[in-house]
Amino acid sequence: MFWVPRLIRPLLAFLLAWLLPLMGLSTTTLRAAEVAAPPAASRATYVPLVQQPFHSQLLELQQQWTDAPLDQVVGDSPRATLLNFYVVMAQVSRDLDRIEATASRTPGLFWPGPVRKELELINGYFREAVKALDVQAIPESIRSDFAEEYALKLKVILDYVFTHSRKPFEIPDAAGMKALNEKRVTPTPSWTLPGTSITLKDQVAGTGGDRGYLFSAATVAQIPGLYKEIKDQVPPQDSASSLLTPSIYDAFSLRPGQILPPKWYLMIPEGFRRKVLEASLWDQTLFQLVVGVLALLAYAAVQSRLVVALLSTYRLGDGPSREPSPARGLWRIDNVAWQRVLLAGASLPMTRLLDVLINQYVNVTGTPLLVLTFLFYSIYFISAGLFSFLLMEALGRSLTEWVTILRGRRNELQLSRVSNLVMPVCRVLGAVIGISLMYRLLILLGLPASTVLAFSAVPGLAIGLGASKLLGNLFAGLSIQTDRPLRVGEFCRIGDNLGFVTKIGLRSLELQTHESRITIPNSIVDEETIVNYSLRAGPSRDALWHVFELQLPLSDDLTPDQLDDLLHYSRSFLVEHPGLSSAQVFLDQAGDEESLLLRCCGKIQAPNWTEYLGIRESVLLRLRQLIDQVIRSRMVIGVAHHTSPEQLQRIPQLIAGLFELEPLAAFRSCRLLAIRDFSYDFTFDYRSSQPTHAAFKDEVARLNRALLALFAREGIEIPYPTQVEIQRDG
Repeated sequence: MFWVPRLIRPLLAFLLAWLLPLMGLSTTTLRAAEVAAPPAASRATYVPLVQQPFHSQLLELQQQWTDAPLDQVVGDSPRATLLNFYVVMAQVSRDLDRIEATASRTPGLFWPGPVRKELELINGYFREAVKALDVQAIPESIRSDFAEEYALKLKVILDYVFTHSRKPFEIPDAAGMKALNEKRVTPTPSWTLPGTSITLKDQVAGTGGDRGYLFSAATVAQIPGLYKEIKDQVPPQDSASSLLTPSIYDAFSLRPGQILPPKWYLMIPEGFRRKVLEASLWDQTLFQLVVGVLALLAYAAVQSRLVVALLSTYRLGDGPSREPSPARGLWRIDNVAWQRVLLAGASLPMTRLLDVLINQYVNVTGTPLLVLTFLFYSIYFISAGLFSFLLMEALGRSLTEWVTILRGRRNELQLSRVSNLVMPVCRVLGAVIGISLMYRLLILLGLPASTVLAFSAVPGLAIGLGASKLLGNLFAGLSIQTDRPLRVGEFCRIGDNLGFVTKIGLRSLELQTHESRITIPNSIVDEETIVNYSLRAGPSRDALWHVFELQLPLSDDLTPDQLDDLLHYSRSFLVEHPGLSSAQVFLDQAGDEESLLLRCCGKIQAPNWTEYLGIRESVLLRLRQLIDQVIRSRMVIGVAHHTSPEQLQRIPQLIAGLFELEPLAAFRSCRLLAIRDFSYDFTFDYRSSQPTHAAFKDEVARLNRALLALFAREGIEIPYPTQVEIQRDG
């Protein structure tokens, strides 16, 4: 509309205000174009790009980059870096436009091989141009993506600067920078484009000492704001040049793909693409929003299933995912551990794939790219930390089994003992790797390394202030694992607690008593007196043999013969007991040295409290029965005073004959040991080999009945104590 006379413009604006709504258009675009177009008087003062002093050098560089594309953009002066960057970016835009124009003339939905090779060369140009930006201040996680985005925006900004200058630019070369610094009070290795905040700064580009001018970090930080101010400005037509690329960033940000859209996307009708797919919403196109949201929803659905499946491996229940209980065997725990590794590891390639899809194919830009990249990096590194911990735990489980098998002692006891040595080390290594990954994540998200080091000092401060007990338990745990005063499965007394050791960790020890499970800190275990009843050199190194001891008080009424019988019965029983080995029975005096004790000791095979208490109960009960049997095996029978001497002489022989009918009873002796007021008392002893206490009592009952029948036949009377009252007349 620059050619419309000034007097007619108000009339045309009035007519268009009525006609454009009828055509489905808006006057907003028209007003924006009118505002964007500078007045003719102002345009007359701009210096066209073709009249800038460096334009001829731009053309030379353009031909040079066409003939020899292996040069570098970063130069030894502001002029070299700035002009190289400008020419290379224009070259990239021109080559992409040329390739894009051939999309409709070539068959297929994908770019052919020659085009892909040419695209690799163009990407090489572009990456070389990106090196001219000092992007060290950008977080490492988004540095590569935002460096490319900022390079495209900077080219548009330079187009605007070079076409809206009211005087020629003098860009210094190396000699010019030297002369400029000689005039400065304080020489600085930087130069700012006049009238702008675009600064190029000299800095060491590598350890070899090579120097080069880069667009400074402060300039890179201002690029988004500068682009936002000038993105709607149109370069003056009289400054048109093949080097101007005002739409280079829009061509990148409004379409999918990296630099160049996919060929199938360009095959879509241009009108539909521009009006529908590339409709802008929140600085993103409709295509980017729809595909991005669908990809995120699919990712969230799969990720949630993985999390649920991982958590289900820790749930208690009867399902197949439950961690095996001891009853099902410890040999299957590594299967569950490797299942967890697979579930946690599946998140890593899936997260990386979604990141590539959103970043390179959907081509999300700006703030959404920043948020999504930070989100993906956080999920990726958290998953990697969890994967590392679970991987070390699974390796520890498998290593435990391999070591146990190689030692030739494949049983759950040895597996538990090796596991208590291997698993703490593997878990510590997994935790260290996980913490290292978290520190790496903080650096990638832009946290300064000094701040990360400050975070590293927090654990040391916490240890110094309140974790001294934890350190004490850790060192005590290492001492217990090294000295090995006790091992898993052994029967011990720690202080006042008696039980089986079920776990020895780095912080605490678990003791299974007969009534509960006790957790004792390692520092306390290290200070207590440990009584280990387990034997490490037994009949089998894999069997749990413990020292076993019982003490039973004995009645003072037991005769020496009864004590001898009791020792005989007890030794026979303990030798035949399947749960005991090397059993010994002996008499001992109690602390008061007046009463006697029956002491039983030996080796007992009991891996848990159920078997231990069962064996102890059976031994204790049987010894009580044997004491009762000894008492009942000594019988006293009294006969009347009027029994004849011949009958008194025959009574031992008659009683001995009774035992001929009892094959498991061995008669020992029968003697007249007491003459009492109402009877002569005969005492006879015998030993019984009955297998049970009930059978022994039945045997006693039979002997008593036979004795009564025998005395009745022989006319021998058993007197009963009587009392006669004699009254005398007064």
